Amino acid sequence: MATTDILQYETLPPLGNTDLATRAQRFARVLPLAFVTYSLAYLDRMNIQFGAAAGMKESLGFTDNQFALFNASFFWGYVLFQIPGTAYAAHRSCRKLIFWLLMCWGVLATLTGVLRDIRFLVADRILLGVVEGAVFPSLLVFLTHWFSRRERSRANVLLILGNPLTLFWASGVSGMLLTFFNTHRLFGREAWQLMFLAEGIPTLVWAVLWWFMAADYPSDVGWMDGSEASGLQKLIDDEQRHVTHIRNYWAAFADLRVWIFCFQFLAWSVGIYGLNSWMAVVIKHGSGLSIRATGFLSMVPYLFGMILMLGISFWSDRTLVRKTFVWPFMFLGAAAFGGSYLAGPNHFWWAFAGIVTASACMYAPYGPFWAMVPEMVSRNVAGESMALINTMGAAGGLVGTWFVGWLNYATHGPGAGFMCMGSALVLAGFLTLMLHARKPELAPRG
Repeated sequence: MATTDILQYETLPPLGNTDLATRAQRFARVLPLAFVTYSLAYLDRMNIQFGAAAGMKESLGFTDNQFALFNASFFWGYVLFQIPGTAYAAHRSCRKLIFWLLMCWGVLATLTGVLRDIRFLVADRILLGVVEGAVFPSLLVFLTHWFSRRERSRANVLLILGNPLTLFWASGVSGMLLTFFNTHRLFGREAWQLMFLAEGIPTLVWAVLWWFMAADYPSDVGWMDGSEASGLQKLIDDEQRHVTHIRNYWAAFADLRVWIFCFQFLAWSVGIYGLNSWMAVVIKHGSGLSIRATGFLSMVPYLFGMILMLGISFWSDRTLVRKTFVWPFMFLGAAAFGGSYLAGPNHFWWAFAGIVTASACMYAPYGPFWAMVPEMVSRNVAGESMALINTMGAAGGLVGTWFVGWLNYATHGPGAGFMCMGSALVLAGFLTLMLHARKPELAPRG
């Protein structure tokens, strides 16, 4: 491992029982709030792939290109609100922002099951992207208020688990809902429309729970005493003493490392969104299985992704190594896509093994990656920097969702899409190697 990317953690003082109890309480009370919020956001954006597999395109009369553009239109809106939204979360209130975002996207998600005109559906999808755009970077900011550097990779990955875990359980649930609604039509709606309605309503309920359960800072809650809250705040503040203060976020955007992060995450997102947006379609057409079986089979890549994410984030926090736990997985994921391409349509199970491997490799480094940003960027602009990075990831999501879908339809198979996603991961790997992480210096524990 590179010497600039590791800290000899053996010399650090051990944790006391009080520290461990306080940490466990914070993880138990704060992480579930962030996790469920992000999980619901992902549910309301991923179910479109099951709508596609269930005949949504044909029912609406969309052409292949129209449906690929409709699917990708989410990201047109996704890039618009991330920076101003995250700035509000960082400098005003994440709690208030997330509440209103939850209310808005709950309504917009259910409307996907009501509208049929392409213009209104595209507008609804764009607005859904607008309101969901600030969710992830705002939650990352939220976690920096509650967890120290030593805890941050694990906290981040437990948040980001809302991505593969939602895709895991929602794949099975969406498949079962579509099977159920195929034989139990309600309100004259088709099965895919009822699926959107059933999966959009829980967000509105969660908005109310979030409002009463979430708090912006440790000093705002009654379950931590004043000394614990002030001690945690002092530790987080002390960790920033060794990070160069940047006067404003425009100066942060002039930092070359921020832009390397941006383009790395853009390329990475081409792979992950290209796969997530079309996996159910690829599996259904390649295997010839029913929509219910497709749903259960689609759960497998996310299961392996979750296991690898947890292991890598734990080891990253234990060693305080970040970069070395990111770039190898980009290259391994690219190789797995190449393997799926070589397997071809006549060897589905070998191709599926490549999909599982690629998915796991793309999810594994999320925790270390997002832990790197606040360790390299001053806290006063870390929120805006993470929003810019995630915005560029949204641009990659747009390319991955639309272009991979277009390739799949144009070539009547997933091979070209696999090569596109693999090439993007190779680029992401090389860009990660260009980042030069500083050696962290932890402040003494209070």
